[in-house]
Amino acid sequence: MVPGPLSTSDRTLGEFGFAGDDHVVPFEVDVLDVRGRAVQLGPMLDQILDRHGYPEPVSRLLAEIIVLTVLLGTSLKFQGKFIVQTRSDGPVDMLVADFATPSSVRAYARFDEEKLAEAVGQGRDAPEDLLGTGILALTIDQGAHTQRYQGIVQLDGSTLEDIARLYFRQSEQIPTEVRLGVARMVVPGENGGRELWRAGGLLIQFLPDSPERRRVPDLHGGDGDTGNGEDHPTDNAWQEALALLSTIDQTELVDSSVGTERLLYRLFHEQGVRVFDSNPVIDNCSCSRERIKAILDGFTAEEIEESTENGKIHVNCEFCSKEYEFDPSEFA
Repeated sequence: MVPGPLSTSDRTLGEFGFAGDDHVVPFEVDVLDVRGRAVQLGPMLDQILDRHGYPEPVSRLLAEIIVLTVLLGTSLKFQGKFIVQTRSDGPVDMLVADFATPSSVRAYARFDEEKLAEAVGQGRDAPEDLLGTGILALTIDQGAHTQRYQGIVQLDGSTLEDIARLYFRQSEQIPTEVRLGVARMVVPGENGGRELWRAGGLLIQFLPDSPERRRVPDLHGGDGDTGNGEDHPTDNAWQEALALLSTIDQTELVDSSVGTERLLYRLFHEQGVRVFDSNPVIDNCSCSRERIKAILDGFTAEEIEESTENGKIHVNCEFCSKEYEFDPSEFA
């Protein structure tokens, strides 16, 4: 495994710095024409989920969405946001996670308590069961005066890994494989320790120089459809990469004792894998008093009156749970 360019001044030649938790590690395997990103989320993820206090099945589902958003969002080469949002008829009817360059992550979930309790009682608490049917939207927002790009994928009971593969197949025609893992792990400490959320993910893409080698078969029913249901080109290099990725156990994705670089070495040491400087990700909401006031400034007098309770207007941020208080007279 060859480290990428060293950017930290206190390293000397030959030293290698491990990224650790909450850092996305880009990598490439030249001999297989594969590039990708890998991450292990620890304190950042635990802080988000602990703050919301969701039931465990909801937290697991939101954790998967956060990992997917981080893996995709950190590929942005410009200032902007990458937003993943679901709308569905399942017990968890909405999930939102967004990544704002260069490193800010925030997320929240909305769910129906009765539907969730019923699903859990019937043993239908897998992420795909909780989502139900609907849509997943992936949005790239470069800010004011630019047009948003949005890709839509149907939620049909498939896993988030399958949905991510379909998104890349439909929107970018890039052979892509995704692995996601979530766990609640016990950390030793006082009173028997405490449970902390962890998650990990790995994304690889087949990017050979030759367009013919990276061509993906048409979707079912399209011109040239092979009819064999294969989602990936039969190129030997890509098939080898898929075979290697299939050997990953979910526990390896989240195990801090393995670490991102060690996991990549386990996978690709025979082919040779090169890693690059990592990208940190942090729990950081973009809400502010000024932004919320700007929204309230657009309210009518009647709407301001309806929003007032006990002489004050209270607004809670869905993402970070921070509460803002305003005096109605500010909007006279």
